Amino acid sequence: MSQITNAEQIRVRHRRSLPFPKPLPGRGLDHYETRAWQTMAVTPDDLPQSPLSSARPSITAVASREVYRNPWMRLREDEILRSNGKKGIYGVVEKDEAAIILPIEGDRIWLVEQFRYTIQERAAELPQGGWEMAVENPEELARGELKEETGLHAESMVYLGWMWIAYGFTRQKQHVFLATGLSQRDKDPDEEEHDIEVRSVPIAEFEQMMLDGAVRDGCTLAAWGLYLMWKARHPVSSPV
Repeated sequence: MSQITNAEQIRVRHRRSLPFPKPLPGRGLDHYETRAWQTMAVTPDDLPQSPLSSARPSITAVASREVYRNPWMRLREDEILRSNGKKGIYGVVEKDEAAIILPIEGDRIWLVEQFRYTIQERAAELPQGGWEMAVENPEELARGELKEETGLHAESMVYLGWMWIAYGFTRQKQHVFLATGLSQRDKDPDEEEHDIEVRSVPIAEFEQMMLDGAVRDGCTLAAWGLYLMWKARHPVSSPV
């Protein structure tokens, strides 16, 4: 198979076309295995739905084309029809499911800091990420990301829920977990996480970092808010 850098292999395919090759572990970008995307057309119907999801769609797709894809994301452009009869287009970035983890022990929480290319800054945030593949067990993904980025193992993982990330243009689900009973093991970062720094800070300091703008990651802020609401409703069973 020729290298995927050939533009003819990565541009303008219909969403039901052949699966996109995925790099094999440790083999680089010129060795691939095939994989299929979990797109709007194949998303399982038995996932928890918002009470508003039963409402009749006010925007429908009349045609769709794939513009670009790589091992981490897929971009499609849909021709749409609004309920007022107006036509338009909508660009959608599709990414596989991800997880974000709140590692808390006593009055301390673990954060990671890394360079975020899109904003050209180093950023402090909760451990999070995905595996560029369909997710069958969100907890397994969360435990894997926690180990990869921090080297931590959790005795307990509590599922707090899930949320959409930036659904104005992206279709990606993020699962939220509380990790407790932490013990340190070896980190297992991938090649994209070469510059990660890990630190634990008092929870009060973490909250002040968010208020001061030292932490601006939307997923981190949303996960913390979800955790606080969960904790307020589980005062007895809450481990922290």
